[in-house]
Amino acid sequence: MNRYEYALLTTAYLPPVDYFRVIARAANWKVERCEKYQKQSYRSRCHILSANGPLTLTVPVDRSNGLSVPINEIKIDYSVSWQKNHWRTIESAYQSSPFYEYYKEDFRPFYEAETELLLDFNSALTSLILELLGIPGNISFTETFVKDTSQGDFRYLIHPKKCSPFEEINKKGRYHQVFAHKFDFVDNLSVLDLLFNEGPDSMRYLSY
Repeated sequence: MNRYEYALLTTAYLPPVDYFRVIARAANWKVERCEKYQKQSYRSRCHILSANGPLTLTVPVDRSNGLSVPINEIKIDYSVSWQKNHWRTIESAYQSSPFYEYYKEDFRPFYEAETELLLDFNSALTSLILELLGIPGNISFTETFVKDTSQGDFRYLIHPKKCSPFEEINKKGRYHQVFAHKFDFVDNLSVLDLLFNEGPDSMRYLSY
């Protein structure tokens, strides 16, 4: 397993498996908090596996001040009831998975209370996932925008419209998914898919 002395990531909503592969391999890692918001990225969306196939869940953001502002100033838009919709969709997709009942109450509060800023919401969710995965340490953030790093910069590599930086590993490693009887294995979904299906064995999969 490749190791990184340092890794840089974006904030992400229920991040994909690759995100946590990076964290599991990094001696030190940070989340970029001074970049400009980028739509159609993992910053505000995730992918899960539903009865109808892969499905995107998107957190709506407030566009009243435009989107060309730092990610740490982006506010979540609660004018639509997206929380109820997301939770209902997650429940429908994973209620028959082996570990849904075990973990569901950890995630439910995020879909009942309102958090103003996207960065705070994502960070709280990511902290919970790190705890459930058994990965020690707290999230550290950049103090200024990092223009370039020679190694370990995953801000633009982990993106829903780009090939996975762990494509070969993802092809070799598989776990049982709820709708395996309907679809071939779908890799690099939200880590929710891994957790609800593999539970405490999730770190073994991340360590491939």
